[in-house]
Amino acid sequence: MNPRTKAEFYLLSITFIWGSTFVLSKYLLGYITPLAYIGIRFSIAALLFSLIFFKQIRTLTKGAAIKGGILGALLFSGFAAQTIGLQYTSASKSAFITGMMVVFTPICQLIIERRAPKIGNIIGVVLVTIGLYLLTSPAGSAFNVGDALNLFCALMFGLYIVYLDVFSKGLDTAQLTFMQFVATAALGLVGAGLFEHVSVQLGAEPVLVLGYLTVFATVIALYIQVRFQKDTTPTRSAIIFSIEPVIAAVFAYLTLGEVLGTLGVIGGGLIVGGLLVSELSPA
Repeated sequence: MNPRTKAEFYLLSITFIWGSTFVLSKYLLGYITPLAYIGIRFSIAALLFSLIFFKQIRTLTKGAAIKGGILGALLFSGFAAQTIGLQYTSASKSAFITGMMVVFTPICQLIIERRAPKIGNIIGVVLVTIGLYLLTSPAGSAFNVGDALNLFCALMFGLYIVYLDVFSKGLDTAQLTFMQFVATAALGLVGAGLFEHVSVQLGAEPVLVLGYLTVFATVIALYIQVRFQKDTTPTRSAIIFSIEPVIAAVFAYLTLGEVLGTLGVIGGGLIVGGLLVSELSPA
């Protein structure tokens, strides 16, 4: 298995984990305010990660600290917009609008890295965009403030994917990941203190959900993304991540009874088709 194929396999695997997070995060917002949730989730992630990768982190370089902090700020911006937006829109709709990062990523890549995507990637982006439109415009579900926040989240995640491609080369994966956790946690806790009437009411079940989101969707998933994304392109990564909304929709249907309808199913098919076109395009 060549490095790019291996990397894209790992990125696809964490997409399944992230697809489950929309429903679970929406559930947790019934027990904790959004920014406090982000602050606590990433604080625990930073602590766990520091215990696992203590040897690498104790030699933290200035470059990793600065670039990890910048990536953490982008990550926080995206997570904050997405989490706050989840209070005003459905889990499946939030996931599909966040999937618009597949549109923003090649634009950001062209502006920041001066790298144009391949024709197969462009076709994939077009198919995914049409699919996302069908998925996010069902009858009786008008565009609202939650959708707008998730669209901003998609832009931030697009920027994050491109800057991760820029920053990850030549830096220690563990150091870069750890600093992202620290920056996101700090911004979440400070933001909660400044802008929220913080409320945390966690029982046994919410704690288990928070544990899953922290260990699997944060520590493991983000480490894998930082480790392997540099072996493929930002545009290809974004298109792989675009299957996340389809997974989220299945979870939302099974747990919350959210239904996509015929257009939603067609949209999901176009997303998968766009993913395959991009993956099968020449390197």
